Amino acid sequence: MKKSSLGISSWPQDERPRERLLSRGSHALTDAEILAVLLRTGVKGQSAVELGREVLKHFGSLQEMMAAPTSAWVGIKGLGAAKQAQLFAALELGRRVALPDTREKTVIKSSKQAAEYYASRLRGLSEEHFRIAFINRQGRLLNDALIAEGVVDSVNPYLRTIVAKALQTNASALIAAHNHPSGIAYPSESDKSLTANLISACRLISVSVLDHVIVTSEGIFSFADSGLLDVLSLESLS
Repeated sequence: MKKSSLGISSWPQDERPRERLLSRGSHALTDAEILAVLLRTGVKGQSAVELGREVLKHFGSLQEMMAAPTSAWVGIKGLGAAKQAQLFAALELGRRVALPDTREKTVIKSSKQAAEYYASRLRGLSEEHFRIAFINRQGRLLNDALIAEGVVDSVNPYLRTIVAKALQTNASALIAAHNHPSGIAYPSESDKSLTANLISACRLISVSVLDHVIVTSEGIFSFADSGLLDVLSLESLS
């Protein structure tokens, strides 16, 4: 019988992933072994390390696993709701590490800073996310809210929510951002309409729309840098 099929508890102590992590550091473990530590246990006839290998094989790599939607995890043998939740939590921690430590320390005063901030927030996601950064007069980030998820065709149903959050946070300006999983770093007609409607709604409460950033794997499009934001702003006045 193979050592792995006996269960990790039967392995020599210095070969067990958790013990090796504590004694040698996380760098000493393979990707599958790190997943095994998170999974804690395997399933009948399969150790946690083998289960970790199966998960990696299913997605192809850690990067693809992080970018996969929750629907892609359905049906993976040995991964029940509890184990999925453990892995989802760990993946989200990894994403958040890439963000600034606290909102209070985040300052966005230019389209370049907005692009850099949202590149780390939105790049690699398999579904569209539409977010709004609410900022004060000094450029400090007051709130970064996920407004819509999935196919973001129109922001109209969410305008009331955006306006309410702007008033609640006492924001003086905002920056919109969403990703294009297709990789096309150019706004669609829906994106342009969405931005124009957002400008009109925010003008009523004296909140400026500073930019709309589109993040893709190929690059980033800025409505402000392209001049499109000024065009839409003028059109919304007519």
